[in-house]
Amino acid sequence: MRSVLACLVALTIAPSFAGAAPRKKKAPAPVEPAPEIEMAPEAPPPEPAAAPLPEPAGTEPPPVAKKKSPKRFYFRAGVAHIAPLASSRPMELADVDGAASLAVKNGPIEGSGSDVSSATIPAITIGYKLPWGGGHLSLETVLGLPFTVKFRATGTLANESIASMALGIPTGVPPLGSELGEAKAAPPTLTLVYNVRPEQKVQPYFGLGAAVLIAYDEKVTNPQLTAISQPDMKIDPAPGLVLQAGVEAKIYKGLYARLDVKFIALMLARAEVHHIQVETPELPLFGTVEVGTAKMSVWVNPLIVQGGLGLDF
Repeated sequence: MRSVLACLVALTIAPSFAGAAPRKKKAPAPVEPAPEIEMAPEAPPPEPAAAPLPEPAGTEPPPVAKKKSPKRFYFRAGVAHIAPLASSRPMELADVDGAASLAVKNGPIEGSGSDVSSATIPAITIGYKLPWGGGHLSLETVLGLPFTVKFRATGTLANESIASMALGIPTGVPPLGSELGEAKAAPPTLTLVYNVRPEQKVQPYFGLGAAVLIAYDEKVTNPQLTAISQPDMKIDPAPGLVLQAGVEAKIYKGLYARLDVKFIALMLARAEVHHIQVETPELPLFGTVEVGTAKMSVWVNPLIVQGGLGLDF
């Protein structure tokens, strides 16, 4: 009985297994090859540095050339001609009193004037090239021997008597003439100079600065004013503005020639003469009269032309 049942079960299950299609195995996915990585070529090993050759015994390394420092200072020696372009205000009288007040009054003498003489002196220009400005800028001054400045009378002061009448009576005081007085003078200057072409053979330049006229040993030299006594004369320092132009030329190695022109503007010289006494030949009652104080104001404004030779150092 058991055998019969087993046969029946086997017959029932067999067809189902027989109709089932066998499963296909999936093929494995193709594996893409990995991208090739380009390798940088290997750098060649550094070559060993060549060993320095030994210096022969008894020899020294060549000296290193030193850079030459620029020459900062310079001088130009020569001659300067000083020509005042003068103009003046009328001479004024002050402190007039006593018998002199009968003939003259305080105030300007109408039509009078004064002038200043020219001079030629040895002169040296000394300069210093500034370390900035590319060699274009320098400071310079002029040193010269003191020279004599002569003051001259002009107009009615020279040609007419300053006190011809006193209370309608002639005094006999003659005209003064042209000579007035003189003094020793020195006009030191200081200018800032701009050299247009410092590296060229011909070098034009311009300058601007200041000057002052210093006078000493002043004295009256007019024979009419010194016949009785020597008056006291005083001249105040006179500052001015310097305008400069010139040209330099290199003529041989470090030797330079220079032509320089300076004009000193706004230079007003003021002079005073005290204790002036004059003779009055036609007034024997007085004999001599003290006039008082005379004041002169002269625009000197000198033009200075200088030539010279010199070196840089």
